[in-house]
Amino acid sequence: MTVRKILNLKGSGVVTIAPEKCLNEAIALMTKERIGALIVTGKQGEVLGVLSERDIVHLLANTDSSRFEKPVSSAMTTEVKSCGPHDTIQQVMYVMTMGRFRHMPVVEGGKLAGVISIGDVVKHRLEEMERESEHLKQYIATA
Repeated sequence: MTVRKILNLKGSGVVTIAPEKCLNEAIALMTKERIGALIVTGKQGEVLGVLSERDIVHLLANTDSSRFEKPVSSAMTTEVKSCGPHDTIQQVMYVMTMGRFRHMPVVEGGKLAGVISIGDVVKHRLEEMERESEHLKQYIATA
């Protein structure tokens, strides 16, 4: 299964934010949308970073009282691993596991085309395994 197939099933809508927006706005948006990360994009739709729950937790450890008035760019992760629509679930799962992150932008032609989460990957991998198991059971039953 490929990333494109997952995006076709779940949709390619992504909640994004500009790097100059303040962190208070980002946190409110994450809360409103009930999501664990925002993709930070530039004016041309290019991925500049990811602001995740983990980034927010690191801010909470900071004692600076004005920390949430700072721009998103001050807290986002800038070394972003992305995938393409033709990457396989196994490839994405490996990169996410090795990098210890849960959200990966899908980039096509240099622009954001969607986002895939570890939940999406696990869900579709489990469905794949169930189908394989059912095929094996049917094969054994008819042998």
